[in-house]
Amino acid sequence: MTHELLTIGRISVDIYPNDIGVDLEDVTSFGKYLGGSPSNVAVAAARHGRRTGVITRTGDDAFGTYLHRELRKFNVDDSFVSPVAQYPTAVTFCAIKPATDEFPLYFYGRFPTAPDLQIKAEELDLEAVREAGIFWSTVTGLCQEPSRSAHIAAHRARPRTGLKPGQFTILDLDYRPMFWSSEEEARAEVAKILPHVTVAIGNDKECAVAVGEGTPDEQADRLLAAGVEIAVVKLGAEGVMAKTRTERVVSAPVPVETVNGLGAGDSFGGAFCHGLLSGWPLSEVLDYANASGAIVASRVSCADAMPTPDEVTSLLAERGRPIPGATLAASSTYAASSTHTEGAVR
Repeated sequence: MTHELLTIGRISVDIYPNDIGVDLEDVTSFGKYLGGSPSNVAVAAARHGRRTGVITRTGDDAFGTYLHRELRKFNVDDSFVSPVAQYPTAVTFCAIKPATDEFPLYFYGRFPTAPDLQIKAEELDLEAVREAGIFWSTVTGLCQEPSRSAHIAAHRARPRTGLKPGQFTILDLDYRPMFWSSEEEARAEVAKILPHVTVAIGNDKECAVAVGEGTPDEQADRLLAAGVEIAVVKLGAEGVMAKTRTERVVSAPVPVETVNGLGAGDSFGGAFCHGLLSGWPLSEVLDYANASGAIVASRVSCADAMPTPDEVTSLLAERGRPIPGATLAASSTYAASSTHTEGAVR
């Protein structure tokens, strides 16, 4: 199987409250879901019809069995997911308080380490990594050995100069301070990966950790100077910007009533991958990904909340935004019609 998207890194069981708007100590019941950013991104892209897989590790326990079941349910290949006997599957709790825009995360089973940080370089199927249409990793996967060496080995097996047309290597700048001793340590590890990356995605803080403080344009320019071909900087309430050496596009926010801000970035990532693989113009890729993220922000869960293409295009149409691929489809239809007419005249 050649994956259109292959991700590597974190997976967990997300325990989300059924009681919205209260502190965690006051929650009386919870639901459980598949979680972990790279795993969510694989799920999101699968919802858009892409062949996806994830490289990760679970505990050898019931929660690990649950995560395998969920990946299969979402049509994500779990061939590269295996158990680590000595560590339990990681669990993440959160409180959902949309009125205050607070969604604090509480990580369990991650300190001093977690199964998904035990991925080893020698265990990787480097051919699958090389052949994937998109290979997606995160900065969190660099925070600890042996995961760090595994990520570096995967990227070295997939040099920028060896990519075929239509292949991309994406780094989610995903900086979580609780996993690092300092920002400087994280920046040093990011510097080892950037030479292999064609797309970098992050918010202002994450870009600052990767390439230093500055305006969004300055941060994007530094990423481009490091060799990245597309720098995506999330602008918060102002939307999201993508910049290449020849183009700068901004997608305005897609306003929705926020229920849970967690998972929106992963939905954005999966949809962004779908747009890149579809060959859409960068502005359309960005709008589609932006709308996809907004939909998940309006729902409680992450993986289970990932939208379908129809849901995304419906929201875009409702907001008066272009439907990705529509211009190309219209041009193709016109061209076919013109050819048919010309043939009839002859």
